[in-house]
Amino acid sequence: MNNFWARTITGLSMVFLIIASLYFSRWAFALIFLAVAILGLWEFYSVTTTDDCKPQRWTGTVLGTIWYIFIGFISLQMDAGAALFFGFTFLPLLFIPFIFELYRKKEKPLFNVAVTLLGLIYVALPLSLLNAMNYTAHGSILGHFPAFLLGYFMITWLYDTGAYLVGKNFGKHKFFERISPKKTWEGTIGGVIIAAFATYGLYAVSTGIPLIDWIALMILVVLFGTFGDLAESLFKRSLNLKDSGNILPGHGGILDRFDTIFLSATFVFLYFNLRILFLF
Repeated sequence: MNNFWARTITGLSMVFLIIASLYFSRWAFALIFLAVAILGLWEFYSVTTTDDCKPQRWTGTVLGTIWYIFIGFISLQMDAGAALFFGFTFLPLLFIPFIFELYRKKEKPLFNVAVTLLGLIYVALPLSLLNAMNYTAHGSILGHFPAFLLGYFMITWLYDTGAYLVGKNFGKHKFFERISPKKTWEGTIGGVIIAAFATYGLYAVSTGIPLIDWIALMILVVLFGTFGDLAESLFKRSLNLKDSGNILPGHGGILDRFDTIFLSATFVFLYFNLRILFLF
């Protein structure tokens, strides 16, 4: 099976699982992304473990899992604001890696602690915030089914896919060659156009969500999703890696597949809740 078909089958399988979990159960959605968070944390600490850096792999993965549960699963029982409040009670646990590092007797403890904490911020936090947007109180259809969160995933997937296909077939002008040699302006523009059509289509079939919100969502996805893709490419180049892993055929690792979400989710969450709070 060539890379294109492996990528397509893997991508469609993930799309089906996420959409099905969104439709049928918020708990299923939370559990799927709990698995993504655990695998993503372990993968992050695995690829950042080098001769010069020894992050606390088990500590970071366990703390990230707890943080996800604090924010993600509490969101199933109460609104996002309350979930974030309880999430903040997790903050003292962020100092545990400092204490553990005292007993590890590793070189460059500053790097070790810094990378351990970075994994929590980069992987666990944004994934947990997805659950804080997955509730019934605002902007939802079909019971608990949240149109805004579904739209976020759909625009992200179509932007990524459009950029990949257009860039692969028509790309000539490099977008950010120093960091991502394969990314082109043609691919990026093609992805934006496809995302724009998808955004209007979502607006046309959804109810209760103004067009301005869909446009804002698309802008956040395109802008910060692109930065997320570039940031992950920057990390891989600094570590001399082609892919972050091989758990997902055609896509590489968890970090490769969810790189746009890791950066964009926090900004989408911020907009989502500011919009609800202030009704601007």
